[in-house]
Amino acid sequence: MARPTKWRKIEQIPRYPLFAPAGPNRQGMGENTLKVEELEAVRLKDLEGLEQEECAERMEVSRPTFQRILISARAKIADSLVHGKTIRIEGGNYTQGICPVRCLDCGRIWQESIEHMLESNQNETETTCPSCQSENVACCPEDMEQTRALSPACLRACRGHGNGSCRGHQGGRKGSAHRGAIRESSGKS
Repeated sequence: MARPTKWRKIEQIPRYPLFAPAGPNRQGMGENTLKVEELEAVRLKDLEGLEQEECAERMEVSRPTFQRILISARAKIADSLVHGKTIRIEGGNYTQGICPVRCLDCGRIWQESIEHMLESNQNETETTCPSCQSENVACCPEDMEQTRALSPACLRACRGHGNGSCRGHQGGRKGSAHRGAIRESSGKS
């Protein structure tokens, strides 16, 4: 069984998703897709000048994983610059934060990305427990392994942790918590 995918934490969403070389004969030169977390790795290491250990901590990945992300990003950027290819920035396995969710029927705790929680809150879709498929789930910030991981974005996504306005804090109503892609159901990291 493959290990669950670990979300790569980013601090900034790219403002410019496409870079193309200028000049004639641009068509047919090809394209490289730079994942959002790859851009974040380049930003932290090359633009901010941080050490790899600090970059890895900020992205909440191991140092070897950070190194692999950085090597992949630099190879794509070099290929695009040398061969005149377009760089498209999209996709990947990133989040601006993680929030925990608990099944109130079986007690399982898993993690949801903030982006997926916000999207599903807007779409009014249901979240089900990956173990028992119950819709009786609730956000549970008290179960965070690291208190620093509870970000302001998580608070906004939850609509107010701990003050009773979060739908997940109202007695665990059916389908009341965060919704979206579940980290544990993903493939490799």
